[in-house]
Amino acid sequence: MVAALASAVLAGGGLLASFAPESSAAPSAAAAVGNNWYAAAPYLMPRDNNPPDATEIMNATGLKAFQLAFILAPNGGGCSPTWDGTAAVSSDTQVAGAIRSIRAAGGDVSVSIGGYGGTKLGQTCGSPEATAAAYQQVIDKYSLKAIDFDLEEPEYENAAAIHNEIGAAKILQGDNPGLYVSVTTAATADGTGWFGKQMLNEAKSQGFTPNNFSIMPFDGGFNGASAQTSALENFNSILRSTFGWDAATAYAHEGVSMMNGRSDTGEYFRQADFQTVLDYATSHKLARYTFWSLNRDRQCSPPDNNGQTSGTCSSVTQASWDFAKYSVKFAGATPPDGGTTGGTTGGTTGGTTGGTTGGTTGGTTGGGGQCSGLSPWNSQTAYVGGQSVSYNGHKWTAKWWTQADTPGGAAGVWTDNGAC
Repeated sequence: MVAALASAVLAGGGLLASFAPESSAAPSAAAAVGNNWYAAAPYLMPRDNNPPDATEIMNATGLKAFQLAFILAPNGGGCSPTWDGTAAVSSDTQVAGAIRSIRAAGGDVSVSIGGYGGTKLGQTCGSPEATAAAYQQVIDKYSLKAIDFDLEEPEYENAAAIHNEIGAAKILQGDNPGLYVSVTTAATADGTGWFGKQMLNEAKSQGFTPNNFSIMPFDGGFNGASAQTSALENFNSILRSTFGWDAATAYAHEGVSMMNGRSDTGEYFRQADFQTVLDYATSHKLARYTFWSLNRDRQCSPPDNNGQTSGTCSSVTQASWDFAKYSVKFAGATPPDGGTTGGTTGGTTGGTTGGTTGGTTGGTTGGGGQCSGLSPWNSQTAYVGGQSVSYNGHKWTAKWWTQADTPGGAAGVWTDNGAC
């Protein structure tokens, strides 16, 4: 993420209680969240920039996944993974405790490697195999189901390093069946710059296709959502020409990673901009919608932060976690309070609307008007994607694994198939 280690964003702070070490043991196995949540997971620095309480965000917004940043090579050199270049993954308890808390609340994490600045493992490990082995330690340590390769300056200007990173991503993808892999890189007005295009060519030459290639349309002369969606259209053309995809296939492998509030270069992206990009992402069926960062998803004091960029607040007027709610909507859920732009009644199919009314009463089992041939919904039963139940006179089908999420409720995990 361009903003990750820029001087304007390094206003660190103390860790909150939910991020305190709990034990030296690795976190429990990853929670069963769908890829839609990994695709919507906003970035969070768990060790710097005054980390917020992840479970507080989950409770306030319905968010279920977080993109933890960043894994780097040790500041003193070497081919072993660290957090931020200083804290060895092998001995970590702090981030492990945060992950454990998130999973206990029904969520999960992806881990991002790279970012802006610092020394990347692709630069210090001598081969794709060695680079992959370093990242495999991270996957094993935290029982990861998802990982993000944030390839940007200065690493992506180093052809050998990018060869190692893309090769490592391909190895990890093969060695960890079902691993969700995103690749994030810088954006320009024409989609992405020369180094971004070279990275895509490297992926093509190695026969590597991640779940998505995402660009970051900020810190590059962007002015609101129209400039961002224009860059996404241009990036779609680059994906088509590079891989020979049609437009729909390119959109299905394309993602966007934004910056909320004031960027490092003084651009502004407010809630209305996030809504516009969300509308674009859902209508074009983009594969990913995320932002940098949750550490910044709260109001400064004063709200404009005297025209400065901060790593711990957005420098725009907002309620806490306003921007996270757009990620929740992209994942197909409805924020508990209806979101930052409200919702419509009935139905919970996600996107930019999705309602919060209907089917939220009746206790822990079913409700009135049960459907013949279907079991009533029960809060104690675990359901898998595609399984149907009866609730309040409607048939509901689970989108993914769920337990205790009421049909028609805030989590948005049930599709309303209509009245019996």
